[in-house]
Amino acid sequence: MDHQSAHAERVILVHLEGNDPQLREDPHEFLELVTSAGAQVARFVTVSRHQPTARFLIGSGKVDELRFLVQELEVDLVIFNHALTPSQERNLSRELECRVIDRVGLILDIFAQRANTHEGKLQVELAQLEHISSRLVHSRTYLSRQQGGIGLRGPGETQLESDRRLLRIRVQQIKARLEKVRNQRELARRARKRAEIPAVSIVGYTNAGKSTLFNSLTQEEVYAADQLFATLDPTVRRYHLPDVGPITLTDTVGFIRHLPHKLVEAFRATLEESANADLLLHVIDAASLERDEHIVQVHTVLDEIGAKDIPTLEIYNKIDLLSDVPAHIQRDADGKPVRVWVSAMHNQGLILIAQAMSELLGEEIYTGTLCLPQKLGRVRGKLFALGAVQQEQFSESGESILTLRMPKIDLNRLLSHEQFEIETFLQTYAIK
Repeated sequence: MDHQSAHAERVILVHLEGNDPQLREDPHEFLELVTSAGAQVARFVTVSRHQPTARFLIGSGKVDELRFLVQELEVDLVIFNHALTPSQERNLSRELECRVIDRVGLILDIFAQRANTHEGKLQVELAQLEHISSRLVHSRTYLSRQQGGIGLRGPGETQLESDRRLLRIRVQQIKARLEKVRNQRELARRARKRAEIPAVSIVGYTNAGKSTLFNSLTQEEVYAADQLFATLDPTVRRYHLPDVGPITLTDTVGFIRHLPHKLVEAFRATLEESANADLLLHVIDAASLERDEHIVQVHTVLDEIGAKDIPTLEIYNKIDLLSDVPAHIQRDADGKPVRVWVSAMHNQGLILIAQAMSELLGEEIYTGTLCLPQKLGRVRGKLFALGAVQQEQFSESGESILTLRMPKIDLNRLLSHEQFEIETFLQTYAIK
């Protein structure tokens, strides 16, 4: 199904320019969000407002100007590039005689379009219901003639006709289902931990190229497009890493500045995949003019979900859009990889990502020589199957002398399956 609406909804956009950099939004990103929602922009209005008003957020003169534009351009929706209080949204709807939604409602709408899995749809519905619950009282006047539209997808039009009691019941039902999902994810994570399979999660600002990188590394066909929030539902795949072995690689939803807290909370079960990873691949659009600010925004969200202390490898993507920047690995003073410059679209530098991940995840590589008696022939066979044996000789008494190089994690897993403790085994059979 095409993400774009067959008949694009015509909208007026309102963007506030203020002095406070913490509250300022990016007008270009606003346009991208609206385009991703499938709307047609009838007019983009910029308002200089350094002291927002409590009633309308903007001044009454601007409200009169917007009312004229709504009538002249015959639009049914005005979108603000800022968070509106429920009362501001109601006051503006009443004055403009049309629907009004804010940045949060716009992002929720995009998420409603993108969710494909049962879990994703539940998470979006929960966030939408909690967002509209405070807006139910006076928000029906201009909704009766609407047949869906931006801000009303998902549960919008049906739930807005429900009373608060039914809404609360539905929210409780969704939370109970998502708690089951969270428990299932936790069981899966514990199983991976028991098998000692490292987990790597791809994170980054929306549209940085995470899904393209995921597809290039895993040869998968996850939906990837040059639009905000192209990927919503997480995808987990196994990936073989040299010197480490199998790992799990997870593609996640993109972050954005001022990501609504309702979404962070609703998607906590999904985001926990990142919070419980052994390594994060932070994908960054190297060609973006907002690159540094996007990095800060991603760090903010990682902090919110408890993932700020997880080892991170930065992936500076889209070097094909830069001049004279080759694919390469940047290292810190200790020689550890901290940043890889690549182009996922053109498969430049992907082998360097694998190399850097191997170094970071496989730091503990066992190299040594074992002298195994014939009774441990099964252990010998498994070591060969893992590709860990670099050389084999035999003693006069028929013992196998193996020169090994392999991740300690794989050696530990093998020996635990054979009922050995790694320390005891090495003390007994390793040649000093």
